Amino acid sequence: MTVDILTVDKETCNRDGICVHSCPSGLIEMKDGGYPVPVPEADEVCIRCGHCVAVCPTGSIQHRVVKLGKCLPVVKDLKISAEQCEQFLKGRRSIRAFKKKPVPHNDLAKLIETASFAPTGHNSQSVEYLVICNRNELHKLAGLTVDWMRAVIINMPALAAELFLERTVRRWEKGIDVILREAPAVIIAHASKDNGIAPTDCVIALTYLELAASSMGMGCCWAGYFRSATANYPPLAQALQLPEGNQCFGAMMAGYPEFHYDRIPTRKPARVMWRL
Repeated sequence: MTVDILTVDKETCNRDGICVHSCPSGLIEMKDGGYPVPVPEADEVCIRCGHCVAVCPTGSIQHRVVKLGKCLPVVKDLKISAEQCEQFLKGRRSIRAFKKKPVPHNDLAKLIETASFAPTGHNSQSVEYLVICNRNELHKLAGLTVDWMRAVIINMPALAAELFLERTVRRWEKGIDVILREAPAVIIAHASKDNGIAPTDCVIALTYLELAASSMGMGCCWAGYFRSATANYPPLAQALQLPEGNQCFGAMMAGYPEFHYDRIPTRKPARVMWRL
């Protein structure tokens, strides 16, 4: 049966109803033991998440946008154990000392491709990226961030003291890049400033990217000073030359770690309120 948004193969569909229960928007229904069909408003409301295609055990659903043939199978042999996952996540380090070694373009592209699979609100997939690897440009952007810090020291001394900005500026003036850490690459996640869910989407995407980098022998660090300056210092925002109407919602330094970490530092116990 061919419909506008879905095609269901009656020869292979076992009518188990999994797709009906998996659709986050309730856009698929089955009546009287029949085959799955979309509700009338499906084409308009569907967020193109691909759940229906991904969950069907017999591969019987074709989606007009999320093509079955382009969906990679999940390789069960690659599933990591709970212990491996725990060490991977707990062993993650923020890298602030990088080797003077450029990151190949293909590896950066692979990181971003992986990050593009991060969840986004309403499956908007609205996160865009700017990758800067030019050392001179990165130094200029770091310098503009320091200019913002100097303005904060003058105009908001209490905030400057809280963030230790005077000390940071002094270190910069001694030739120490405390802004972008001489990272060989900086990856900026940006989106429309009018998109209310974009800030969260960008942070989640960069978190995916950071973890993926670790699996590829690379390390990352959030560029917090830089990110704050992009939102509060017009000269820096202008220097980024983002598309009209877009704003930086996160930035990540990336490169190869100069040092290897052999231990997992302790953390405060998690503060949890249970309501059972």
